[in-house]
Amino acid sequence: MKVILLQDIKNVGKKDEIINANDGYARNFLFPKKLALEASKDNLLKLQAKKDSQKHKKNLEIEEFKKQADKIKDIVLQIKVKAGANGKIFGGVTAKEISEELKKQYKMDIDKKKIILKETIKNIGRFSVEIKFGDGVSAELTLEIKGE
Repeated sequence: MKVILLQDIKNVGKKDEIINANDGYARNFLFPKKLALEASKDNLLKLQAKKDSQKHKKNLEIEEFKKQADKIKDIVLQIKVKAGANGKIFGGVTAKEISEELKKQYKMDIDKKKIILKETIKNIGRFSVEIKFGDGVSAELTLEIKGE
């Protein structure tokens, strides 16, 4: 019997996957526990519509990521920090601070987890930071760290 899984089931399959299950297993376990639906024409059409909707949302999300990436390429983000005489920063500039400054100066809400720093910035100067949005979309942000 062909069934559509409604949840991930260990050693059976993933959510929204169509599998062949034994009749008894489907009727006595999967259906009563609402883990699966029978793969009728109606249910298959609903599943296809759901997958199309998810694909469309994903495409819209990728387009939004690309727009943000294009904006970021043109930005030179200036951050003022307290620094010593030799150009060393007290503390350091972290991904969280970069995210907050982007929000404050350019009204761009970018999660700090998407900002990739190889190490905390501890000197005054210009730096290039990568921002990975996901789905293969990334951008380079130019930072200009100035001392007060």
